[in-house]
Order: sequence, then structure tokens, then C-alpha cells
Amino acid sequence: MPENHRVHIHFRDVDKSFDGQSMVVSGLNLEIYEGEFLTLLGPSGSGKTTCLMMLAGFEAPTSGSIEVFNDEIASIPPYQRNMGMVFQNYALFPHLTVEKNLAFPLEVRSIPAPERRAKIERALHLVRLEEYANRSPSQLSGGQQQRVAIARALVFEPDIVLMDEPLGALDRRLREDMQFEIRRIQREVGVTMVYVTHDQEEAMVISDRIAVFNEGKIQQLATPEVLYEEPEQPFVATFIGNNNLLRGSVAATSGDHCQIDVEGFTLSATVIGKLAVGDHVFVSIRPERMAINPPEDVYSNVLDADIMDAVFLGDHIRFQISTLGDQEITAKIPNIAGHGAVLKGDRVKLGLSQLDCRAYGN
Repeated sequence: MPENHRVHIHFRDVDKSFDGQSMVVSGLNLEIYEGEFLTLLGPSGSGKTTCLMMLAGFEAPTSGSIEVFNDEIASIPPYQRNMGMVFQNYALFPHLTVEKNLAFPLEVRSIPAPERRAKIERALHLVRLEEYANRSPSQLSGGQQQRVAIARALVFEPDIVLMDEPLGALDRRLREDMQFEIRRIQREVGVTMVYVTHDQEEAMVISDRIAVFNEGKIQQLATPEVLYEEPEQPFVATFIGNNNLLRGSVAATSGDHCQIDVEGFTLSATVIGKLAVGDHVFVSIRPERMAINPPEDVYSNVLDADIMDAVFLGDHIRFQISTLGDQEITAKIPNIAGHGAVLKGDRVKLGLSQLDCRAYGN
């Protein structure tokens, strides 16, 4: 997180509806800090891109306000908001060279020619494309075109950079490389960046904080580590990384711990939110937090389970497991010596810690 914690962007009670009935964004309150890399993450139709478009000025809130450094920006047209924008399809001018693509936002701002040259050189250096200034977009790879789009968004030194699924058109390897490049550039420049994606792994790599959207609302706003380790509800637990959900009911509670009845087995779990005896719950458990045939007296929960399938995935083995009344879950173990001791069809013990079993109300 930026050290100064100065609020740069503030959404206040923002609603957005396109038809006057259904809300695409509902009751949005969000503070984004100066110099922060914030990602809006969620499935298609969750409202994340609409939030970005409202911030850019391409859409207007139905109600509520958006402020930049405490100034309401509703009356400011997009071209005067001093925000750079990067789209998924790059939106480069195909008939212009890289240099002229970068010159365009400077020319419309009436930047003098000598200053334009210095800014273009600095932007090309930032994205490591100094040697490509005279090439056309068609002579560049997808990754290089995206770098040009990023350079164009930064060349006029905006206060804020907005990115809407900028890596969606790239293949997986190039996408992974570009994630680190975007993160490097943002840290080097120190600009406030708001990034939209539906890819949770991408969000985890690049972000200071992530706002997880679903059905027009932020479900949780936190750092990547907190979202993964301490999801506040089942949607976040399942959307961020892989997770298993076991169904049961609360048998007893004691502070932040509880006992869950799952098909006659009493499972010790951690309470998330408020639970009472008899409540129906989901218990989430990460696949990598399970131990197969663990040593005795190590785990608070030890279940009988059957290995339904085992899939080799290079760095780990993924097991499909049936347990607790034929509930199917997934477990992962590292690919280390001895992993072949567990095979499809085996009857095993499954170890789960109380801390890693998180109980949520339905």
C-alpha cells in the first residue's frame, strides 16, 4: 500500500442502472489511494467494467458521486479528466507509427514539439520499445502492441491510469509476462492505477488491493493475501483460488470456533460471521490445506475418504476425493518423492486443521 494513504478516488453511494429498474452497480462506496494499484475483479456482468467507465466519464452514475481529490467530477468530460486508458483491443491507430501513436495524445493537449519528443522517448524507454518507434502496429507482436498502448496511456503523465481487461487477447505465457511488466511500470511511475479483470490469478499477481465484485456490489476489498487466506463469504472463497465447500449444520459454538455436523461427523471449524446452533452452513477448505494419511494427533479433523481419481499436473498431484456421505472434494499434494503411494481407489485418512475449515452461513 502507498505510505501516504491519501484518498485519490472516492465513489460515494454510486448506483448505476441502464433501464431504470435493475442495478448494474448498487450502493458502491470505494476509496482508492494515491499511487495504489487497485483491481476490480469479478465475473462477467458483476459491474466492474461499468465502474471503470463511470470513472473514465464514458458513463454517468444514476445516483451518487465520484470524487478525485475531493472534487466531484460529474461535470468534467472524459478528455479533461487527465486519465490514461488501456483497452483489451489496444485501440492503436493502424496507419500511424508507434511514435505517432504516442504523439497523438500530446498533440491534442497542445504540448510543444520539443517537449513531445522528450515525453515520447521517456514513455518508450519505460516500456522497453525504444527501437520500435518507426514501426507500425501491424509489425509488432501482441505483447509489443499492448506495451505501446500502455506507453500511450502514460505519455502525457496522467494522474490516473485505467485498464480494462488489457491482457485478455494475449496467450497465457505472454499474459503472465505482461502482468509483471505492468506491475513494474506502475511501481516505477507511481501512478494510481485501476485495473479490471475477471482473472483472479492475474489480480493476485499485480494488485496492492482487490475489490471482488458480484451482482453489482463489492463482496470484499482487501490485499491478495487476505482475500485468499481470510475470505469473508463463500463467493469470495470460491472465486479467489480453488476451494471445497462441505455442507452441514452447526452443532455447537464457542467464541470463534464451532462444531459442524456433516453427515454424522463432527467437524471442528472457524466461525465466519455470526452462527447459531442449527444454522445450515458451508465449510470451505483449500485443496492444498489437506493432508492425506497424516501422522496421528496432528490435525483436529481426520476423515475417512476414498480416492476417486488422481491427476498429475507437474508441480502437484490433484486428487478427487469422496468423503462424508459422498461429498466430492479436491485435494492437492506437492510433486515430491513418494507421492505415488496414494492411488485411485485407495481408502485414506484426510487431515484438516480447524483453522483452515471456515464455516459460513447459507
